[in-house]
Amino acid sequence: MSKLFIPANYKPYLDLQQTEKAIKLLKDFFESNLSTELQLRRVTAPLFVLHGTGLNDDLNSVERPVKFPIKDMNESVAEVVHSLAKWKRMMLADYGIPATYGLYTDMNAIRADEELDNVHSLYVDQWDWELTITPEQRNTAYLQRIVRKIYNVFRRTEYFMYENYPDLKPSLPEDIFFIHAQELLDRYPGLSPKERENRITREYGAVFVMGIGAALSDGSIHDGRAADYDDWTSPGDGGLPGLNGDILVWNPLLDCALELSSMGIRVDPEALRRQLAIRGQQERAGLMFHQRLLNGELPLSMGGGIGQSRLCLQLLQKAHIGETQSSVWPRDMVSACRQAGIVLI
Repeated sequence: MSKLFIPANYKPYLDLQQTEKAIKLLKDFFESNLSTELQLRRVTAPLFVLHGTGLNDDLNSVERPVKFPIKDMNESVAEVVHSLAKWKRMMLADYGIPATYGLYTDMNAIRADEELDNVHSLYVDQWDWELTITPEQRNTAYLQRIVRKIYNVFRRTEYFMYENYPDLKPSLPEDIFFIHAQELLDRYPGLSPKERENRITREYGAVFVMGIGAALSDGSIHDGRAADYDDWTSPGDGGLPGLNGDILVWNPLLDCALELSSMGIRVDPEALRRQLAIRGQQERAGLMFHQRLLNGELPLSMGGGIGQSRLCLQLLQKAHIGETQSSVWPRDMVSACRQAGIVLI
């Protein structure tokens, strides 16, 4: 409740019924355009995976997945996914998808340890996508090229919604600004990572912060990343600079930077070993997914997740993610939102 932000004199442009229609319109348009822009085919995704396979996304390696025993499989334990970061790469191999083509899926997840506020929910819905790449494309230039493609789909969708709902005036800038997390620390050394994000995104309107998970000059990391999907290793560790990052846009209603996507070029076998060692997680190399990667059975790839409800929050100019998805919220938060005219679905 303490993290709830109530914008002054908030009045949504769309009522509940209009919002439901607009969500469908926005999602259909964005999904179709993303598929065309990145040459992705849609595939069916799991809601849960088996514990012990290494397939679930470990996020910051501290979040607890929702688990349950499977009666008809000798009480084997399944985990509700956090995201499909690694599962998608395995599907690229199993479907035999060639370089420069990929897949996407409509991913639903539960993150029970999430701290609830205007933009964080227990329920996570993303477009999870993964693209097969070549060895020559494992560089920051190609990463930035794909970021620009995704950002252009954001802007195209924003204009499409404006055409349908003229009160929703576009706010995204024409270009997205790129900066490494180390450069961001150098620019704002006295600020926390979130404060740095707010400062840089307020200035540029749309920013891609690279090198998420790598150690910075002061020994900190900008934000957590698991060791076994994005390649975040810094040059000092023997890796390439900034092969992953977050797309941030400025949200004037909430007066903060809003993360719409986390993405990156994935680890190859060398980067996987290096990053597992950095995190002291070498034992994970024996898991099923990691063995397939180390044995050369998985293609080089890049991928990410794009928040569906967050994109709706941004483009429909809503004050709370609960206005664009149905989830569970603390009773006092529901009451405070109701009093402020924030209608939670």
